[in-house]
Amino acid sequence: MSRFIDDIQTRLADIRAEGLWKTEREITSPQGGRISVGGREMINLCANNYLGLADHPDLIRAAQLALNEHGYGMASVRFICGTQDLHRELERQLAVYLGHDDSILFAACFDANGALFEPLLGEGDAIISDALNHASIIDGIRLCKAKRYRFANSDMDDLETQLKAARADGARHVMIATDGVFSMDGYLANLSGIRALADKYDALLMVDDCHATGFMGPKGAGTPAHFGVRADVMTGTLGKALGGAIGGYITGPQPVIDLLRQRARPYLFSNALPPAVVAASIEALRLVQEGDDLRAALFANAAHWRAGLERLGFDLLKGEHPIIPVMLYDAGLAQAMANRLFELGVYVSGFFFPVVPKGRARIRTQMNAALSRDDLDQALSAFGQAGKDSRVLS
Repeated sequence: MSRFIDDIQTRLADIRAEGLWKTEREITSPQGGRISVGGREMINLCANNYLGLADHPDLIRAAQLALNEHGYGMASVRFICGTQDLHRELERQLAVYLGHDDSILFAACFDANGALFEPLLGEGDAIISDALNHASIIDGIRLCKAKRYRFANSDMDDLETQLKAARADGARHVMIATDGVFSMDGYLANLSGIRALADKYDALLMVDDCHATGFMGPKGAGTPAHFGVRADVMTGTLGKALGGAIGGYITGPQPVIDLLRQRARPYLFSNALPPAVVAASIEALRLVQEGDDLRAALFANAAHWRAGLERLGFDLLKGEHPIIPVMLYDAGLAQAMANRLFELGVYVSGFFFPVVPKGRARIRTQMNAALSRDDLDQALSAFGQAGKDSRVLS
């Protein structure tokens, strides 16, 4: 045991020495555009709280009512005695909202992506995955016996090459798997091109829409709605724009959902979501579908923020999404600048390997509808100061 612990300690020391150590700060307030950290009020620019619903009073009331009427937890998996009327109501509403037959809930979207592939595809099948897909998609594919192919990020020529290879190798069923939004970069997948190729080669299209559901496309129905195309299967989360709590889902054709209820291991062997989370998520769906004003505020904030950072002279990745990465390339520099911003009252995090490739470190800023214009202008002033203090800006 001592040799094992010594080895772990050495690895931890290496992580620190390489400047890759991640530190958590304790928040002592609800999640929001402004939060309390260590007794200080901070402008929060790094949460996935896109529509500012994480502390919405209607969600809190719905959760409190569910605690009174449905209890605290289910103490069981769904198929034994863990399914309440609330669970099925949320599943039905998600399916209607996203334009599918039915949906199935999981503890997180990481579990949903881990559950999806293995029950549906086998040794005679193929999965073609975007090179920048989320770790949960990669891990889910690894659990499946289907043959794996990979295409360069949003490269339609490479995707077609891989589709031809899968068909030439005799694949029975082919599924293309992609994020709707690549969360480290804020890039949107080219779903129009992917859908066209999927149809050309008789392939299925799976989209993980965690960073789009609730605010991209008409009524926030996600990247397929944004591009005017249909995904055959979608996965998503309740932990970002839809209230910011926890929980994931898969939505798609009824036979697919039925098979997942019978065979998806993360579903069969995990407790059901707590009633309070489910009830608040149902209320979040209502707010989201009525939330054109929230979406307008979100994208107005994103445009103002991006323009302000560009005026200051920061190197940004191009895009239309509320994720706006400030590229710094060096892990130590990203952490140093994030720490300086913290001193100036702005809460951000440095992103570096293994979350992003080595040499691609950044501060990923994220807009939300709860931020005021004064918040953004104050944060821009802090970024300008921190950029000069860190010698990112001249």
